[in-house]
This record gives sequence, structure tokens and C-alpha cells, in this order.
Amino acid sequence: MADLERITSQAEAYERVQDLAEKGFSEIPSAYIRPLEERPSISESIALQDIPVIDLSSETSPDLSAKVGLACREWGFFQVLNHGVPLELLERMRHIGAQFFAMSLEDKLVYACKDTGSAPEGYGSRMLVKEEQVLDWRDYIDHHTLPITRRNPERWPSHPPEYRKTVEEYSNETNKLARRLLQLISESLGLEPSVIEDAIGEPSQNITINYYPPCPQPHLTLGLQAHSDMGAITLLLQDDVAGLQVYKDHEWFTVQPLPDAFVVNLGDMLQIVSNDKYKSVEHRAVVNRDRPRMSVATFYDPSKSRYISPASALLENNHPALFRSVLFGEHVSAWYYTGPDGKKNIESLVIEG
Repeated sequence: MADLERITSQAEAYERVQDLAEKGFSEIPSAYIRPLEERPSISESIALQDIPVIDLSSETSPDLSAKVGLACREWGFFQVLNHGVPLELLERMRHIGAQFFAMSLEDKLVYACKDTGSAPEGYGSRMLVKEEQVLDWRDYIDHHTLPITRRNPERWPSHPPEYRKTVEEYSNETNKLARRLLQLISESLGLEPSVIEDAIGEPSQNITINYYPPCPQPHLTLGLQAHSDMGAITLLLQDDVAGLQVYKDHEWFTVQPLPDAFVVNLGDMLQIVSNDKYKSVEHRAVVNRDRPRMSVATFYDPSKSRYISPASALLENNHPALFRSVLFGEHVSAWYYTGPDGKKNIESLVIEG
């Protein structure tokens, strides 16, 4: 009991989750135990319904945009295959992530987050800034990759030797894919291909490698608490361990990993630009007792100085703006300092009518 109390105290001081898991305790510290209503139940953990899978190589543009539009309307999540990002680059990203998390804690802490603000670059565990929070069963390393003025590979790990070059290549390739998807989404709304890109402006891209260690009590915690992404669009590369869950029709559905696919999900800012025609969707990560899980999330967001509002081409007398204009930096701050709490942050932007 004394050892568990000591490790609980260490967890509250934000010790890295991987290090806690490797100590071999049979119970998790109380800092990671979620309220009863937030814990994953057995039925939720096995609820399966396939999210749409879209082959980006097999259709003409009108057919593709129609399929993307249907996936956006019905799910806000879909997977893409034959996406144009080299498969060997995906493998290299998985490799450097595995190599980083195989390093000693002391070596990983060299790259620890230095900034205490929102979305700091580096190695960490906490998602939110606020002190009062239940911790996630996850470690991560975050890279600021776009615009180029934010990109400083000297802050990234130098082992393995190809680490920095791989992240830079991955940044460039996923940026191209995100832009293509935004064009298809724009077309699916009946807009010119560039409308959503123009609304977002120069993108701010972060690439986060997530590591979810095995957990002795997976029914009590979450790898990542339920939330919708705050930006425009997110591309997620999974390994072969299931853990991502999407909330639809008042039920949690597990997204089954597809080899070399990207999971695509819409963020809050795209919901605003589309004037609520498409919605960001709550999702979370569950953990398991036996196997670690790793994923790579690429976030395509506006700059923090960008104001986001519904696209003017979607507004008319019968379809007025449903959201007020928001400075993206303010939305980010609210998200990190108060917590996602479902979708309350974007709901606060709805124009009452």
C-alpha cells in the first residue's frame, strides 16, 4: 500500500505513464481513474460498426467528393486508402516512434515539454493546462512542423539518425494529403475546391506520436479522454492495435485499424466553416491490459491569429450564419484551459436565434 501511495503521488506530479506501467503495479494510481460515467464499459469496447473507407485512387473527382461528403455528413470520420503518402514513409514514422519510446526515461526527458501553455512541443503526458484533471493513460511527443517558421528540427530527437528527416518528410506529405482532402470536402459542399483552404489560411501543423502503454485496469481509465479536435482536419496513422473509438448515435464505436490507412476526422473549425453542414465528432482512446498501442496524429489547423467564420458562399436568407466568428487562438486556449467537456467550446459559439 505504501508503494501504491508513493506511485500515486508521483503520478500527480505527472510522471510519465510508460514509466509507471513498467513498474508492474496491479492497480493504477487514483489520478488516472475516471468518473464512473466516463469509464469504458465492456459493451462499448466491443461495439463495432465500420466507418466509411474511401479509396482515393479509384474514383473521378465528382464521385470522390460525393463519397467524402456522405462520410462527413454521416460520421465526421472516415478512413482513406491509396492516399499518396509513400508506404515506406509510414513504416519509417512507426519505426522512429517505436525507437523513441524504447529509449530510457532519462534520455526521453531530454526532449520534455518546456512550455506550460497549450500544445507545447516535446515529450509529455498531460493534455490539458488546468491543474484539476483526471490524467490520460498516454505519453506523447509533439512536433511543431508548419509553417516552416515554426519548424525547428534541433528540438526533435536525434536518435535514430533518420528521425528528424523522417518527420520533415512526413510533414510535407501529410500536408499535401490534408489539402487534397479539404478540396474534396469543399467540392462536396458545392463550393469551389479552394474555399475551405482559403478560409483556414496558412496552416499550422502539429505531428504528435502517441504511446499508450498496457494498463492493469483498462476499465477504469482512458488513453485519451473524449473530445472533438479543435482545428480543421486530423489525419491519424494507427498501428494494428485497436483503441480509437468514435461517438455516434449515443454509442461508442471502435475503429478497426486498416494497414497503411489514414483515419480522417473533422475538427471544430471545419464545422464552423461548413456552417454546421458537417460536424466535428467526439472520440477517445481506450487502452488494454496486454499490448501497447502507438498512433501518429497530424493536425491541420488555422494559425492562432486567424478568425474563422462560416463560408459566405453557404449563407443565404434561408441559411444564416449559425456560428459567430472566433479567433482560433481563443478557441485553443478555452479548450486547453477549461477542458473539452464534450463539445461545449464550439457549442458556446452558436448564434442563438
